[in-house]
Amino acid sequence: MSSTTLPAPGAGSEPSSTTDHSDLAALGYDQQLHRSLGKYASFAAGFSFVSILTTIFQLFGLGFSFGGPAFFLTWPLVFLGQFMVALNFAELAARYPISGAIYHWSRRMGGELVGWFAGWFMIIAQIVTASAAAIALQVVLPSIWGGFQLIGEDTALTSPSGAANAVVLGSILLVLTTTINCIGVNWMSRINSIGVTCEIVGVIALVLVFFTHAERGPQVVFDTGSAGADPGYIGAWIVSGLMAAYVMVGFGSAGELAEETRNPRRVAPRTIRLALSASALGGGLMIVGALMAAPSLTDGQLATQGLPYVIDSILTSPSGKVLLVDVAIAVFICTLAIQTAASRLMFSMARDGRLPASTALAKVNSRTGTPIAPSVLIGLACIAILAVNVGNSAIFTTLSSVCIVLIYLAYMMVTVPLLVQRLKGWPHGGVQHDSDGEKLFTLGRLGLPVNIAAVLYGGLMVINLSWPRAEIFDPTGEFPLLRWAAPLTVLAVIVVGIACLPHGKAHPKPVTIGA
Repeated sequence: MSSTTLPAPGAGSEPSSTTDHSDLAALGYDQQLHRSLGKYASFAAGFSFVSILTTIFQLFGLGFSFGGPAFFLTWPLVFLGQFMVALNFAELAARYPISGAIYHWSRRMGGELVGWFAGWFMIIAQIVTASAAAIALQVVLPSIWGGFQLIGEDTALTSPSGAANAVVLGSILLVLTTTINCIGVNWMSRINSIGVTCEIVGVIALVLVFFTHAERGPQVVFDTGSAGADPGYIGAWIVSGLMAAYVMVGFGSAGELAEETRNPRRVAPRTIRLALSASALGGGLMIVGALMAAPSLTDGQLATQGLPYVIDSILTSPSGKVLLVDVAIAVFICTLAIQTAASRLMFSMARDGRLPASTALAKVNSRTGTPIAPSVLIGLACIAILAVNVGNSAIFTTLSSVCIVLIYLAYMMVTVPLLVQRLKGWPHGGVQHDSDGEKLFTLGRLGLPVNIAAVLYGGLMVINLSWPRAEIFDPTGEFPLLRWAAPLTVLAVIVVGIACLPHGKAHPKPVTIGA
């Protein structure tokens, strides 16, 4: 079998920054961002985007309300599907270590049009996702201290005062994350890494608390409960899988920060897989533990209150407050990670001249080594979207659900063109190595079946996420049109995208190295 070594200078067991810069130059780009992230910081970027402590804390009740305890079984299935996607991403990350990963991977596999729409979908989805993460502070902070309820007294997101206070808290958080992103990647990575460490400790502590206060055994995950008795359980169980689908996204953030990571050809593929796997393991144990420790599975409180119900029934006030502080930290770093990934994607597309005001958005501050304009623009857009939540949380929930559809579509704009290229013989050149002789991550003969599985999973999940269900998109029954929110929003995003579609081809022209 032939062997291909990527043309870049450098030697030794640890690739030098010169090697990384040369790899980037060979792909047509100058090193502008500061390259200072190591393995743990790269892992933290993906883990904090998923942020199981934030998302499961928010969404546990959603899954349980539809599928009962057996909704847990959707968790490993969604993980397996997403892991097929992650394996394909890892193979691409080894060959294209560039910021704006989804955009660049889809562009090189599917061409200019596919690449542009993948980036367009992902930017919009990340802005809405960051807003949804920021608003989660309302679920946590007033429970820690009443002084965080700045507007009114009702803390519920569905109340006018709770929704308005959520906007205030979320806006303050977004100002902080925007400032950190503007200061520089070193500060961002330090804060993110410390936050991820706190979140991991919190997850471990929460799992231990749940398992040591178990009221029933792990076989509870086979209990379908009373959910879905009419017209049948399978349909309700499929809907419950949306909880896992909402959580396990964003693991590819390590690819978004490739130009700021040392030795990204080796680091990014590993951390993409590790971020998803660690999140799936920790999240799965949290769900099982909560089901085992819940005081009751039938009183309705687990469906309406989720994890806080279990925590409040187990922990005394001081311990519960500490855990809530840890959740607040997780919300903070989750918002920071999503905004960072979005700003790098926007910068990368602007650098290719693919966005309005590309010249301004592509500028990198020489002192901080960060693209300040995209960070500020993303922060302002997130704050603007938060205003939608004022007095109308149903619409905001719908927007949050739709943005996950956009993420899955963006992922498919990578996996589908990649499958087409595999059928044409990609990757070419036999076994591939970097400039230091290290073998690049490859799926080998498993590439084709794994890619097919990723495409099939993505297609089925897009259908499941978009299905016009009243219980997801119009729970109050007041806005029947919202049931079609997913296909209508995707159509609107495509129409606006066509209007914004830049003329001509992106620059520089895509270059393939060892692929």
